[in-house]
Amino acid sequence: MRIRFLILAVTALVAPMGVSAAPPAALVFMTDFGLKDGAVSAMKGVAFGVDSNVRCFDLTHEIPPYSIWQGAYRLTQAAPYWPAGTVFVTVVDPGVGTERKSVVVRSKTGHYFVGPDNGLYTLVAEKMGIAAVRDIDESKQRLKGSEASHTFHGRDIFAYVGARLAAGKLRFDDVGPARPAEVVRLPHEKPRLEKDGILLGGVPVLDLQYGNVWSDIGKDLFDSLKPKYGDIYLVKILKDGKPVAEVEAPFVKSFGDVPEGKPLVFLNSQLDVALAINMGNFAETHKVAGGPEWSIELRRRP
Repeated sequence: MRIRFLILAVTALVAPMGVSAAPPAALVFMTDFGLKDGAVSAMKGVAFGVDSNVRCFDLTHEIPPYSIWQGAYRLTQAAPYWPAGTVFVTVVDPGVGTERKSVVVRSKTGHYFVGPDNGLYTLVAEKMGIAAVRDIDESKQRLKGSEASHTFHGRDIFAYVGARLAAGKLRFDDVGPARPAEVVRLPHEKPRLEKDGILLGGVPVLDLQYGNVWSDIGKDLFDSLKPKYGDIYLVKILKDGKPVAEVEAPFVKSFGDVPEGKPLVFLNSQLDVALAINMGNFAETHKVAGGPEWSIELRRRP
């Protein structure tokens, strides 16, 4: 009995009521703020003020300004590689201060996403699934003293709520009212195989550092063509349905499988079909960009 009492006493000291005894979850930030000013630092300062043990990481702060679509893609490019329980504070928010909702999304994979419901979780919904969504009760869940601020929800609401979730000081169920497990979704065409053997897909983003062109045609769909290394593919890239570039390139394992300066078709790190020039910049060479208005057609040369 005495031993049991001592165990309970120690537990009470280590884990006070309302605070999780588990170590804080990772808190990952993604914004379109850049790093030229103190905005990102202010958000991390809020998190540190909530709990100095919360571990803060950066996904990226180089999303092009206002590009909700690119934010949506970069989020699902990285999020699946973080453990369940990770909290993502995601701020690409051109509608800050308007009627758009502030939410916390819990994915079916056990990840949490804190930010604006403006389409930023389009691909989270498609690729990771949504288990539950709660509106943030902004009258309760915001940084003390920030009530008069209306244009920096990343600091005043999202970083504060995200840090409290990661630290175990706020339960998901206490964030605010529950709503249907759905979010605003950006319209975009899904990749598909046509009867004539042409694969159609989008070009969601570029591999910016190297100018590789990434499609959303996944390996499973590409495999329907029964590809073999060395096969030559005819590739057409379009913007708003109008051709911008046409190339012929072999399907290979990696860049060095073709001579320097030559194009190639390969599966990128997301296991999606991509285009590149070995030691070159495909996007720059062919004036290609990424986004919902860009698409790709792919077929094997007879």
